[in-house]
Amino acid sequence: MVRIATFNVSMEEENYPIEQELEKGSSVLQYHLSTGRNQQMRNIAEILQRTRPDIVLLNEFDFIEDRSKGVDAFQQNYLSIAQHESVSPINYPHIFLAPTNTGAPSPYDFDQDGVASGVGGDAWGFGKYPGQYGMVLLSRFPINKEEARTLQLFKWSDMPGALQPKHPETNQPWFSQEQWQALRLSSKSHWDVPVMVGEKRIHVLAQHPTPPVFDGPENRNGLRNHDELRLTADYLSEETSTYIYDDKGNRGGLSGDRFVILGDLNASIYSDATYPGAMERLLNHPKVNSDFIPTSRAGAAVVPELPYAKEFTAAWKSRADYVLPSKSGFNVIDGAVFWPEKNSPLYRLVESREASSDHRLVWLELEMVD
Repeated sequence: MVRIATFNVSMEEENYPIEQELEKGSSVLQYHLSTGRNQQMRNIAEILQRTRPDIVLLNEFDFIEDRSKGVDAFQQNYLSIAQHESVSPINYPHIFLAPTNTGAPSPYDFDQDGVASGVGGDAWGFGKYPGQYGMVLLSRFPINKEEARTLQLFKWSDMPGALQPKHPETNQPWFSQEQWQALRLSSKSHWDVPVMVGEKRIHVLAQHPTPPVFDGPENRNGLRNHDELRLTADYLSEETSTYIYDDKGNRGGLSGDRFVILGDLNASIYSDATYPGAMERLLNHPKVNSDFIPTSRAGAAVVPELPYAKEFTAAWKSRADYVLPSKSGFNVIDGAVFWPEKNSPLYRLVESREASSDHRLVWLELEMVD
């Protein structure tokens, strides 16, 4: 058995107060990671200690290249310390970390406000500083880093039939030809990370597409979200992945049949903000097992009249976070959304965004089969 989870932890710089003057070269996030005292981080660690995933993707964990000040500090000062008398520490000896497009400065005025600022809407992916809203993969099992693939640099225009945004008034392209030829598709990055469970390999397909909102009538974020999801769907099959290349220049898609798609996908079949067909392409893919939907009773209580509210993974009333295994190589045994009800003593872990996150951890228990 292997338990695999995804969790948008909202661990980005702007979430945290400054408690004292920082050392030169440090950040507010790094300070709180170093102390072991931040209650939000303690709660996030406790959620992980209670659910105990073997493999977990943390979305919105700012990219800090110096691991000793970032993910290693989170392990040492939070995960390795029991956060409640009823839980045990949890250790992830294997970590995959790589840069993202968020906040990485571009020379272009992508948002067309008249200023090429290099940040925010003018970065390769929206972010106010490099690495904001990054991601990190934690694993109890070995990671084959040599064969891991990242698609951070793949150009949106290199996708055949890409949904190029247009000015609604003129029907002309939103981006100039130079911008369109340069713009990267992934708002963060797309990863294919092989994790070895004994002799069996799991391809962890990690991502965090842009929210399909925060733009204008041109819907550039909605179209980008659609095509980021399409990139994952196309990656799964030989016949649809011929156009794809990774950051090392290697072409083609998945080199195996056992995979799990992980991440805050910012898309739902029930959301009007999601471009039509974006999630259906993944959920209905012939290689994806989407039959088991993780749920929670607390989510169901958010909007009791909606039968699908039990599927919510975010406080803002949506199923946004997914663990989607391949049909081949797994039997789905169990799964859930970690969302304690209001009458539970564990509700303190999710009662607000400040308590932990506005997202909930989602997990599946998978039996590996030949």
